[in-house]
Amino acid sequence: MLYQPRQQELRAPWKPEYDIMTGDGSGDHHDNARRFHDAALPYLDDVYTLARYLLRDSADAEDAAQECYLRALRHFDTYRGPAMKPWLFAILRNICRGEFSRRSGAPLNMGDEAEENEDAAPLWQKPQASPETEVLRQWDGETIRRLVADLPDPFREAIVLREINDLSYREIADVIGAPVGTVMSRLARARSMLRKTWVAEEGLPI
Repeated sequence: MLYQPRQQELRAPWKPEYDIMTGDGSGDHHDNARRFHDAALPYLDDVYTLARYLLRDSADAEDAAQECYLRALRHFDTYRGPAMKPWLFAILRNICRGEFSRRSGAPLNMGDEAEENEDAAPLWQKPQASPETEVLRQWDGETIRRLVADLPDPFREAIVLREINDLSYREIADVIGAPVGTVMSRLARARSMLRKTWVAEEGLPI
């Protein structure tokens, strides 16, 4: 795989300033909040990390993550799937596309009009190892964060969901509401963009 960063370098651990799962301590509400806490809290850092990449602002990312968990808690009593992590990401994505992109005055383009190539090579066909690939795997976290942050919105989203948050192609497709082929195409193009940027920065022949 062309782009496989070390996750501990890319995640941005974040703790909320207050407990969003605090209830009134009574009956079913308390039990529902506790079940939600146990099911959803392990993904808090993942939600914040995705928000940070999508919004490019730590304060907005914290607000978006907070709103994501509040909305998820409100609807948790009717939650029947999909898996918790993709469900939280789908809620967060809607938040980032709506309220917080309007706040910044720069709406996110999450790929509704992005040019797609459905005939992209399947990602399970790994390319032959090359010196460039080996160096890419050794990038430091700061360089990776910078280059990923510079990707266009739909490709940045896809690469973060896949390579940082470890979602499957099907899970990413469910989160962004697109066919698996579109997910594969965006990932292939994102990796290609990252490689071209690195080659340009290093002054290597293409």
